[in-house]
Amino acid sequence: MPQTNPETFYISPTPHVPNSKFPVLVYRNVFSDPTPDSIQESIEKNDWLTGGTWGPYKNSHFHSVTHECYAIYQGSSRLQLGKGPLDGKGGVEVDVAKGDVIVLPAGTAHCSLSSDGGYEYMGLYPKGSPKWDNNWCKAGPEETESKAQNARSVPIPQCDPLYGSDGPLVNLWTKAAA
Repeated sequence: MPQTNPETFYISPTPHVPNSKFPVLVYRNVFSDPTPDSIQESIEKNDWLTGGTWGPYKNSHFHSVTHECYAIYQGSSRLQLGKGPLDGKGGVEVDVAKGDVIVLPAGTAHCSLSSDGGYEYMGLYPKGSPKWDNNWCKAGPEETESKAQNARSVPIPQCDPLYGSDGPLVNLWTKAAA
């Protein structure tokens, strides 16, 4: 597949969400006719492993122990990123659709605000990552900071989920870490 540059979203922390110094990456239309099997075959060769398939998830949450990749194989969704239910400001809204891939750095809140067309996606995680934890973006400052420390300690993956070791994720996140 020809390499495409992702859209990048840098999202500041909120009182209830650590977010990340690494940008959220959105790769548009990278799969022309995606299926769970074709996604798995393409992305797992880059050391991102399948965690399951899901539909719209409306509860804002983040994972403090792993990065996460969504590969959308059906429908579309408007995602809210970087903001929890107790945060008045912050975050961004991003539309994703069949064929798109989004990579969420550890600590980045996410949920589906709306969806259409039977929205479904495959969730993938860097090889060697622990099983994800769900944090509901409602903790106080001490717990949020503890989760932020966890998220900051998650290593940069060795491979971009689509393009391997020379892909945009590795380059962009390494620059952001400097």
